[in-house]
This record gives sequence, C-alpha cells and structure tokens, in this order.
Amino acid sequence: MDVIHSAIWVSDVEDTLEFYTGALDLEKTNDFVGGDDARNVYVSGESDTEIQFKHKPDHDLGERSTRRFDHLALEVEDTDALVERLTEETDSELLRGPLDSMGVSARIAFVTDPDGHVLELIEPRDDL
Repeated sequence: MDVIHSAIWVSDVEDTLEFYTGALDLEKTNDFVGGDDARNVYVSGESDTEIQFKHKPDHDLGERSTRRFDHLALEVEDTDALVERLTEETDSELLRGPLDSMGVSARIAFVTDPDGHVLELIEPRDDL
C-alpha cells in the first residue's frame, strides 16, 4: 500500500497553482474538469505522491477547521531560505519556526498557503 495523493478544496486555483509551482517549485502534473464540474489540478515534487487541488466557484469551503485538516508536510532543501522567500514574495504567513526538531532530526517551519492551509516545511538534518 502507498499514498497516491491528498485532495484539498481551494478558493482560487490559479493563486494556489502559482504558490505551489512558483514559490515552492513543485511541478503541475495534471489539470482537468471532473464529473462533478470541479477543476482538478495536481502538483508533485520528486516523488510520485501528488497534491490534488479542487476548485468549483460555487463550492462552500466553510470555516477553516484544523479538526478536519492539520497540515501538509513538504521536504525542502533549506527551510530558512524558503521561509524568507515565501514571507517576502507571497502572502504566506509564518506560524512557527524555523526551528530544529530533534524528534524528527530536521529543521522545520510552519507556513500558510493562499487559502490558509498549513504547510510544514521539513529540511532533514543528520547533525541534529
């Protein structure tokens, strides 16, 4: 068994795509309108696992609820540099970090995407 993708409803698929492909350098892998009339855009990094963003103008996103969705974790090369770039070039909000996490042997930070979804940026470190 393996994880294939996670699907997330977004308010503006173009802003979301720009953030994930532009600011985070992920690659768009698919883009189509499904049977539910929602636009589906997929992105991925170096692995086969994808993030699917769904958008439909009349879809009610409701209130953000961390009880339903906590965060996406992305492996990055330099947490500090990426946090600096995201906070300077996008509306991404730094929620926590960057900091060293001994429990996962990584430098981590928590930031937001255009819809306020939380992303955990993880830079694996052998020296922690």
